[in-house]
Amino acid sequence: MQFRKLGNSDLNLSVIGLGTWAIGGGDWQFGWGDQDEQEALDTIVKAVGVGVNWIDTAAVYGLGRSEELVGKALKLIPADRRPIIATKCGRTDEGDGTIGKCLKRASVIAECEASLQRLDIDCIDLYQMHWPEPNEEIEEGWQTLVDLKQQGKVRHIGVSNHSVDQLKTLQAIHPVASLQPPYSMIARDVEADILPYCGEQKIGVICYSPMGKGLLTGTFTKERVAQLSDKDHRSRDPRFQSPQLEINLQFVESLSAIADGLGWTMPELSIAWVLRRPELTSAIVGARRPEQIVQTAVAGDRNLDDVSISAIETAIQNRDQALADLGDVQQARV
Repeated sequence: MQFRKLGNSDLNLSVIGLGTWAIGGGDWQFGWGDQDEQEALDTIVKAVGVGVNWIDTAAVYGLGRSEELVGKALKLIPADRRPIIATKCGRTDEGDGTIGKCLKRASVIAECEASLQRLDIDCIDLYQMHWPEPNEEIEEGWQTLVDLKQQGKVRHIGVSNHSVDQLKTLQAIHPVASLQPPYSMIARDVEADILPYCGEQKIGVICYSPMGKGLLTGTFTKERVAQLSDKDHRSRDPRFQSPQLEINLQFVESLSAIADGLGWTMPELSIAWVLRRPELTSAIVGARRPEQIVQTAVAGDRNLDDVSISAIETAIQNRDQALADLGDVQQARV
């Protein structure tokens, strides 16, 4: 497993981090379907066993369930192997099935205390504002994180899903240790300005969904998509629905040929591709069963060559063109 320093912090992260969004279960708005508790605990323990040294979670995942499971798993891991814990605030349980958006000082402090209790730890290694929403509250939220750091409740503070302009606003208050954006072969918006800015400012980047919520694992078919549970939010994601689904599956087929030529799996190819960027510190890889993290952790030792990167770029351009053509057709029908 390779390791990289997170921005200007003192955290050295494995280039694969364990994502726990999915193990929060399916009983909330953005769930991934039902989750077996023992499998979740076994997955977290196994991740540490194969060299992953940090876990990403959030208060909103499963409305606290994910953090509770991480807290239980920590008790099963020897103290000298304890992983770095990153969690988030700013998304709240409104109690009626909806998710609130709040970065007010009192709310952030309450979230931090609740996260510490669920995780059963004294200090959060990396505390992040989950979304910059409401935008008018990001400075209040960030100042609260600064205060929590000074109080010793958290070690380092970062953000998720923020733009360059928002990062600049926060940087004026206190240096941002890290940014957590979505990044994959099918979600490349950060390449335009966010990654270069983070590189210049030495802000660590820990991307989520490097495998496109599973689309880039090579295990999806139209039949599997049709069988997704109503509790799985991907059943409502346009990328998993026709006509985008057919284009994405064809794209994955072309990538599979590249992976086969390297003797790799599709997850290894997808993860190695995001990690090719020097701005990236780590890729957050979700897993719901132990065998999944065993398979994906291998990517922590993979490095793509220039020829393969070029071949992937061609496949991406073909997908982009197919989506553009699809857009032209849809526009013509309006």
